[in-house]
Amino acid sequence: MSRSHKHITIQDVARAAGVSVSTVSRVLNGKTDVAPSTCERVQAVIAELGYTSSLAARSMRSRRTGVIGLIMPNLEDPFCIEVLKGVNHAVFDLHYDLIAYTSGAMNGHSKASRDQHYVSLLNGSLTDGVIVVTPSTADFATSAPIVAIDPNSASARYPKVIAANQAGARKATEYLIRLGHRRIGFIGGREDLQSARQRLDGYEHALRQAGIARDPSLIETGDYSVESGHACARRLLLLPRRPTAIFAANDQSAFGAIEAAHVAGLSVPGDLSVIGFDNIPEAATYKPALTTMDQFIARMGYVATEMLIRRVQGVRLESEWYEMATQLVVRDSCGAVAEGTPGMGAPALADWTQAEAERR
Repeated sequence: MSRSHKHITIQDVARAAGVSVSTVSRVLNGKTDVAPSTCERVQAVIAELGYTSSLAARSMRSRRTGVIGLIMPNLEDPFCIEVLKGVNHAVFDLHYDLIAYTSGAMNGHSKASRDQHYVSLLNGSLTDGVIVVTPSTADFATSAPIVAIDPNSASARYPKVIAANQAGARKATEYLIRLGHRRIGFIGGREDLQSARQRLDGYEHALRQAGIARDPSLIETGDYSVESGHACARRLLLLPRRPTAIFAANDQSAFGAIEAAHVAGLSVPGDLSVIGFDNIPEAATYKPALTTMDQFIARMGYVATEMLIRRVQGVRLESEWYEMATQLVVRDSCGAVAEGTPGMGAPALADWTQAEAERR
């Protein structure tokens, strides 16, 4: 059977398979009342002819397209790539198709408007529902289902998946304190990001619990990029009393901090400990391998897809808020404070250990 270059229609499939158009339609829609041998024959013809059902026609027939949308700010961002992996895995497992859009590297009002535009473009026409990654708006004008991953607004009026940012940041800081560090620098993300604010809160909470005074000079605000991580770390390392450790609120910033330390002639972790947050794949192969907080990004994408498809199918969610637990991943970029470091040696570690024992 030769394949024509013309547009293949459902009538062509029916004719080649020797069945009715309605039978082909029933196979396409997964109906179970078609004989197995007939179903196999129709599927073989579909594959041979390269027939694809029109999304618009499919939507008109069933009011569903079998497609979900994914809107991300940047396809090159490691966080977005990991989300895409999880969503892609989920749509395969759950027998859906995927359309991915990027809103570009925009911030503020322009990004919010673009997110709203893409949701309006996709939802309820091309797609059955949409996942939006780090949306800058708290609301969308759509009646079709929507789920957000890492929304910028805590007041967002749609189901959402977000990491346990505050608890994860607290654990990261506590780990550095256990190693004897008392001057711990912090490199955060943009102040308008919910995740950035929560991670700063976790850092400050851990300091208070350990009896370490908050030092504003040790807190820098970046934008989650390698470049800003480098610039922020450079300012921290130029302080009269530089930090012995830096907690970067994402792995990209941590990479920039390590680069800045190397430029300054400092070894990591010998002279400076650095911990990140994300556990993107590059963290394991970086030199030195990065100690970080795993927020299971791909899993976030998978869970968000499951939530969205439940909404599409009319199933009520047990909760509209899913918080992904974080886990410390210890590698090579952190070490204990060196003996003789002014005000930060073994006594500080002993003090913290004693306080921790008393709390228990």
